[in-house]
Amino acid sequence: MKSAIFAGPPTSGKTTVIKRTLARLIALGLKPAYLKVDVLFSDEDQLIANLFSIPARKVHSGDMCPDHCSVLILGQAMDWASGQKADLLMVETAGLCLRCAPYIEGGLGVVVLEATSGMNLPRKIGPMLTLADIAVVTKIDLVSQAEREVFRAGVEAAAEAEVIETDALRGINIARLVKRVADTREMSPPYLLKGNPPLGVCTICVGKKQIGWESHFGVVRSLDSDLFYRGE
Repeated sequence: MKSAIFAGPPTSGKTTVIKRTLARLIALGLKPAYLKVDVLFSDEDQLIANLFSIPARKVHSGDMCPDHCSVLILGQAMDWASGQKADLLMVETAGLCLRCAPYIEGGLGVVVLEATSGMNLPRKIGPMLTLADIAVVTKIDLVSQAEREVFRAGVEAAAEAEVIETDALRGINIARLVKRVADTREMSPPYLLKGNPPLGVCTICVGKKQIGWESHFGVVRSLDSDLFYRGE
């Protein structure tokens, strides 16, 4: 089983990039399955299933961070894809927690960023970019050449990922991404998260609603301090 996990901010073009990539992978003879991890709503699984007639399903994380949800369910998802006779699991995750990265050690991690999102974006999204193998920059037709170069320089300064600039709507410059996905090596259990999870679970994560660090335990911080540990 091969795995390619696509993360990125909302509206960055993840689904469009995946659609273009799937079409070419299927033409090469691969048998992919698709999983969408989102928070409250998604219909991409039906879209992908209808377009390509491949196994597709979705998981809604609800009150849980979608990247945390991915860690919990990806092992079963790999088993599900294998049971569907797939040789590649394509995962699209909401990627909303900027402290986390959903990538699996040994699999392919792809972050999708839109060139129109601002020159400082590469400095803001943390492990979702810094632990990625490939950074796909979309909507390059909507910015100037100078803006493209500044954005690319920002990505390269933040991470060692290979940068692929694309106009995904028209399928421009997708071939390099398709080759990287197709050439990804097969994986086998045990599956491990790439990189370290965040520092710890805090009392806010488990539902405590009081405002103010004095009401909480674990890894906390005040307005004027850095992170520190409080309580048991």
